[in-house]
Amino acid sequence: MLSDLYEEIKLRKTQPKEGSYTNYLFEKGLDKILKKVGEETTEVVIAAKNNNEELISEITDLTYHLLVLLAEKDIPLEDIKQELQSREGKLSKTSDRKEINDL
Repeated sequence: MLSDLYEEIKLRKTQPKEGSYTNYLFEKGLDKILKKVGEETTEVVIAAKNNNEELISEITDLTYHLLVLLAEKDIPLEDIKQELQSREGKLSKTSDRKEINDL
């Protein structure tokens, strides 16, 4: 499913479709895409404090905008899959991680 969506987003980049929101983002450029990723990230955090239906909706929006960002930067989705696979099964020590302070 994500692969299909990513392919459709890449297609919009190379073959614009009039009235497409994806095309709008590509036309506005990286700064607009980054702004949307930031907005959607904040909305995910807020939704997590509310209900699961809202959280699912906001995570879906964030995922879409992250895929647009990947396409804008010409990063194949496969690179993300490979990075996730490279981390699979690796143990990490909490002492090696930056501390997360209370929000």
